[in-house]
Amino acid sequence: MHQLSVLWTGELWAYSALLFAIATVSSVVVNIIYNLNYHPLARIPGPKLAAVSNVPYSYWFLGGRQPFKIHDLHLKYGPVVRVAPNEVSFNTAASWKDIYTNRKTFIKSEFYDGGSFAGRGVHSIVSERQPQVHAEMRHYLSSAFSDRALNEQEDLVAQSVDKFVELLPQRPRDWDLTKGYEMLTFDIIGDLAFGESFGAIESPEPHPWIAIILGALKQGALVDVLKRFPTAGKIIKFILHYQIKKLTAETGSNEEMAIELVERRIARDSSRKDFLTRLLEDRVEKGVSVLQLAAHTSDFVIAGSETTATALATATYYLLRNPEIMRKLQGEVRSSFNSYDEINGKSTQRLRYMKAVMLEAMRIYPPLPFATPRVVPLGGEPVDGHFLPGGTIVYTSPYSASMDPANFQDPTHFIPERWLGEKSGDILDATQPFSLGSRGCIGKSLGLLELRLIMAKVIWKYDLELLDRSIDWHGDSQVQTLWQKPKMRVKVRERTVDVKRV
Repeated sequence: MHQLSVLWTGELWAYSALLFAIATVSSVVVNIIYNLNYHPLARIPGPKLAAVSNVPYSYWFLGGRQPFKIHDLHLKYGPVVRVAPNEVSFNTAASWKDIYTNRKTFIKSEFYDGGSFAGRGVHSIVSERQPQVHAEMRHYLSSAFSDRALNEQEDLVAQSVDKFVELLPQRPRDWDLTKGYEMLTFDIIGDLAFGESFGAIESPEPHPWIAIILGALKQGALVDVLKRFPTAGKIIKFILHYQIKKLTAETGSNEEMAIELVERRIARDSSRKDFLTRLLEDRVEKGVSVLQLAAHTSDFVIAGSETTATALATATYYLLRNPEIMRKLQGEVRSSFNSYDEINGKSTQRLRYMKAVMLEAMRIYPPLPFATPRVVPLGGEPVDGHFLPGGTIVYTSPYSASMDPANFQDPTHFIPERWLGEKSGDILDATQPFSLGSRGCIGKSLGLLELRLIMAKVIWKYDLELLDRSIDWHGDSQVQTLWQKPKMRVKVRERTVDVKRV
């Protein structure tokens, strides 16, 4: 009897395992058939494997070349592509408006739940998903980004810019201007957000917080991928326990540093005109905690420094690659001012060609390459003529929208004239570097001020020469939510040709 019992038990386990295997395979097969033929998104073109599995999307996302891959898919399949089982990418001007300015709000997706301060139960202006809460945050923060505040902040911005410009010709030959711009914008936003400079401009090494910030961004990307595979995600978390723990520690360091800096700024009770000058006036009345302020200011530093530095580096690269465009810009800048001291926020507003150069830089290499995902409201909504069911993750892919020949003639060519009305056939609204709607960039005016001041002062004072002409700006770039840009070494000389005023 005992032997029969053992035999029966063994047979039962084998039979159960067989049933489990059959059920698993059947479930996979049914899921594949459903996603390919009966899913509400089955009619949307795209790779078959992406329609049935999140593996391709996750591979592209973690591989560092996702914007380029998504663009390749749009070139192959058209303006709307199914990039994951429940995820759709667009690259048209109409999709920007339908997704980001729709009267029925497309709320942010769960992707935003994995960033900095999420583990402390606090969201910021960037990560908050609920429209009403976000609107209250934006209203509270708007005083720090008003025109009046911008006028008050310009002197602080100019101090950092002038220091950067003064030190530029003293840099060693192997100095990286790409990182230099990051250090400058990091100092500017740090000074405005926390009331003290990080001293990154004078430092020979990149500030450690930038590396920590990149670690926090990687954590957000990893969290998004793991959410797509609940069971496998638990296994991966166990296997990569130490690596994930390190990323989490880096994010914690970023948060602690922001909290400490905010507390120091509050303790100083300063009247200097930075972000917190106005925010602290209403903090008690609005019930905003130190933790909440730290979350906001941390995001200001990340969003406000990296994106502006990216636009500056891209513009500089393409100017040095296109001598005729550089000569035009030099002519405009150097003929518009009698002295360096005349260059300020107001006086640079009349520089039409410079504005065109900066817009073209932000088109050809969008400062935020990562598409900002939204959720289609319950009941479904049309996007650029395509009805999508409620719950679908949808977005406009900024890089593809800016680089598609259907939107721009000669999209891979750097042509500032397209922004001066000298090139017909371009759909200029297809590129939106500051996004649109109520969730558009709150610091847009500040970012444009920085771009004008920095570029005008550098161009007015120096001649630049690209030392490494083998750089492929797009080909050498990687993406981990934000760009990881190529190193750019330049030779800096005092300007030799003085363009007379015209």
